[in-house]
Amino acid sequence: MSPALAPDDDADYGKALAEGWLPIREVSRRTGVNPVTLRAWERRYGLVVPHRTPKGHRLYSLEHLQRIEAVLTWLNRGVTVSQVKALLDKPAERIVHRSEGEWVPAQQQLIHAISALAERKLDDRFNQAMALYPPATLCSQLLMPLLRELELRWQSQPGTAAERVFFLGWLRSKLGARIYHNNRQLNGQPLLLLNLSDAPMEPAMWVTAWLASSADCPVEVFDWPLPAGELTPAMERLNARAAVLYSSRPLNLELLRAQLTSQRFVLLAGPCVEIHRSELAMHPQLSHLPLASSPLDAHRQLQLANLI
Repeated sequence: MSPALAPDDDADYGKALAEGWLPIREVSRRTGVNPVTLRAWERRYGLVVPHRTPKGHRLYSLEHLQRIEAVLTWLNRGVTVSQVKALLDKPAERIVHRSEGEWVPAQQQLIHAISALAERKLDDRFNQAMALYPPATLCSQLLMPLLRELELRWQSQPGTAAERVFFLGWLRSKLGARIYHNNRQLNGQPLLLLNLSDAPMEPAMWVTAWLASSADCPVEVFDWPLPAGELTPAMERLNARAAVLYSSRPLNLELLRAQLTSQRFVLLAGPCVEIHRSELAMHPQLSHLPLASSPLDAHRQLQLANLI
């Protein structure tokens, strides 16, 4: 454990950092948990309590980083944030079993707000979740299950078209605003996400864009397909580090092949991957193409390629 800070250390913040303490921005970069969430974990649940200088600067040790990773492990197993502290404080040899339904109430609250077309309630509920959970956890435990449940609802229940239009418009605005805000603070080559389908809005593509943006990667989203041969010029004009081509619908594989003239990393993502997986594996020009069927799969592929 690093030594506690003396009162006069606040006058020499750089000295504290030189001794191995980490500021909250560096902890956020290393763990992927944004500062707002770290502060909420501390204030509301006492999950990770950093040292404070007399002027209020938060400073974290390597032990704090290990505890944050332990928190993330539990969250990624589906445990809600309010339950994590008790689990962390139990002896390591104890095995804790959890219910799969811990996220269901949060999902049902969102569905209720969507069915009522209640934008403020939907926004408030989602903001609360965003303040408490890292993007990857929200994606796996709340957003993607919510999208699957909504698709079943919209397909099986008449009179829900307004819900679809309302929610997808809200989701694009919500995630788009987050991406715009992050882009304003980031420099470097952007990641391009391109909608290859005729769907007016691909929600999972926007979730993929938000995950990348939350990893401090500038993002550009093109919501409409480009004509064949125009992907490479667009990537060159943007100086894009890579492109994610997304579709929930079947693709014309020859038109897809015509787009792939760039030497930069191009990832094919979405349900189209499962629709065409066997054809892609046998196609002489497309068999090398990296594939990702979900936003989290795409995020992992981009991480493996050192692009985010």
